[in-house]
Amino acid sequence: MKRPWAGYARFDAAGKAAAVLMRLADLVWPPLSPLSGRAVSEPGLLDPEDWAAIRFLAPPWCDVCGVPFPYPSGAGMICPACTARAPVFDRARAAFVYEPASRALALGLKHAGRTDGLDAFGRWMARAGAECLSGADALIPVPLHPRRLRQRRFNQSLLLANAVSQVSGLPVAPHVLQRVRATPSQGGMSAKGRVRNMAGAFAVRKGREGEIAGARLVIIDDVHTTGATLNACARTLKRAGAAQVRAITLARVVKPVNLIK
Repeated sequence: MKRPWAGYARFDAAGKAAAVLMRLADLVWPPLSPLSGRAVSEPGLLDPEDWAAIRFLAPPWCDVCGVPFPYPSGAGMICPACTARAPVFDRARAAFVYEPASRALALGLKHAGRTDGLDAFGRWMARAGAECLSGADALIPVPLHPRRLRQRRFNQSLLLANAVSQVSGLPVAPHVLQRVRATPSQGGMSAKGRVRNMAGAFAVRKGREGEIAGARLVIIDDVHTTGATLNACARTLKRAGAAQVRAITLARVVKPVNLIK
């Protein structure tokens, strides 16, 4: 079973050179908090006020989708949504709640290409997604359509996957999954609309099926809203033979959960 993922792991010469240049740049341009712009000691760090404004996710949460519960619920508790309709992915976790105080972090990376917070993002995602990373074989960034990639010039999911790889040591497999349909932006779409929008959007690259068969994979993306994108990716990977597909995102939209005992 050929899985040439080691080449996408962390310790490469270009990465080391970039790290040295970043340290030199810090001497000239002091690092700033990616949220407020106030001075901090290292790139990507939040100052105390910013840190207090971010709602980081931690147990108790749904054992499947990771939505936070309002009070301790016991091990293995599943939220009503996952009980009613199980997601295609096996488990999902996110670092923090996507809300006004934290939105600037996710949007700064996605639309402004601000990468100074990536080291911190990788640590936060690896911590929140420890259950997803345990026993995994590789990280799969959600791909952009080639047209969108040419416009944006980078894939924020790949940047996040590389950051998680730095912490976890897991290799990144960026060329296994591809987006074959140029989907419109999902902003403002209903949950059902997002599902329709993602239908048939992804495919496994020809000749890569052998890398997926029996593998335990972790999808990496920036924001978990309804789960439509994560489910579409997971469905494609499972149809190609993946044994397990989990997901970790930087942020997720959270709605109140009423627990059912």
